[in-house]
Amino acid sequence: MKNQRSQATPQGAEDLAVRKQRRSLDREAGILIAKDLFHERGFDAVGIAELTRALNINPPSLYAAYGSKAGLFERCLAVYVEEANLPADKILTDDRPLHEAMTDLFLNAAALYTRSKVKRGCMAAEGMRSADPQVRALANGYGDAAASFIERYIRQTQPQRSRELADYVVTTLQGFSAAARSGLSRPRLTKVASLAGQSFEALLAPTSGSHP
Repeated sequence: MKNQRSQATPQGAEDLAVRKQRRSLDREAGILIAKDLFHERGFDAVGIAELTRALNINPPSLYAAYGSKAGLFERCLAVYVEEANLPADKILTDDRPLHEAMTDLFLNAAALYTRSKVKRGCMAAEGMRSADPQVRALANGYGDAAASFIERYIRQTQPQRSRELADYVVTTLQGFSAAARSGLSRPRLTKVASLAGQSFEALLAPTSGSHP
């Protein structure tokens, strides 16, 4: 009997490790499924019943795995920002003229926000409008970080106007997200992005009052 127990223990430990690994993989897969739902419908419109059906689990299992619906959204948003968000850090580089970089940012946003027929707009921007205060705080955290990055970039060449110009850019991008979610086509949003780039360049032009 002693030998049988000693032989069964390694097998039991191996089975436990496999089960833990499977649960971990299932949690990651669940995040991807939920991310698509949240992106398509918005946090408030997706209920626990819909999530549990999509993830093929019961409510207690969902809470055990993610803590809460907001906790699941937090993980989904982190994946979205890492993998599918607008790559501002790759677009706003120091070797580019400011107006060119911002125009490219607008055009990339128009393309990204209309890439899918169902997952349109920016998931973080839409999270800022949630009725859930925890979700709003999570989304605003990412939004504030993006706004700060844009402002720092603008400050390098426009130190006196960096805040107002960054506000213009961020507000424009949020408008793009809302328009995409409302169904504005890619060609039309791309045209708007081009016009926004032209407007931004015009904002950089010196005014008559700036010269002695």
